[in-house]
Formats: sequence, structure tokens, C-alpha cells
Amino acid sequence: MVEISDADFQAMVGEEYDALPDDMVRGLENVAILIANQPASERPRLFGLYSGRPLKTRGVYGYGELPDRITLFKNNMEEHSADLDALRARVRITLVHEIGHYFGLDDARLRELGWA
Repeated sequence: MVEISDADFQAMVGEEYDALPDDMVRGLENVAILIANQPASERPRLFGLYSGRPLKTRGVYGYGELPDRITLFKNNMEEHSADLDALRARVRITLVHEIGHYFGLDDARLRELGWA
């Protein structure tokens, strides 16, 4: 298990997001990336969660829509990472996984692509 401050984790998430290929993030619109701790009583334990309507299932989407959300669960990622490098890799994989959900990919397809 590794532990880092909230500020350092937020910086890590920003760095990993900025390092993603342009063609992966170019189509993201109105998506908030949030950091939270998942309550210990909630099951299943998650590294991340996409909340919103996947792009390929949207009809008209316009002004005034609340943003979709990608929530990264810091406590679960820390608990399952042996060191900072492992945590950084987990952040990257989780970001890509949840962005995949935004674009309409399901868990089976994300597993096929190596992002689950």
C-alpha cells in the first residue's frame, strides 16, 4: 500500500491525463474528473466510476447539460498499489478505462483492449 497527500494525488491525475494521447481525449466534452474516497461499506470496491450518458447513446446534447463525471477513488488505488509507480500506472489505466465508458465501450471491450 502507498499513501500520498490529496494534493500530490491530484497533481498525479493531472499529469497522467495530460500525458494521454490527443486522439484519446480530443472528443471529451463537458466531463468533470473528480477525486474521492469510496466509503469502506460500498461494494464493489472500484478504482473509478463513469457517471453520465455515453457519447454513442446520446441524442441531442447541448447548453446547460450537467457534466458527465469520472470519479477516481484514491483510497482504493492507494490500497492496491505497492509504490508510486504502481499508483501512477493504476491512475492511467483507470482514466483510460473510464474515458472508454464515456465513448461507449463496455467492460468486455475494454478488457479486450487491455484497459480493464
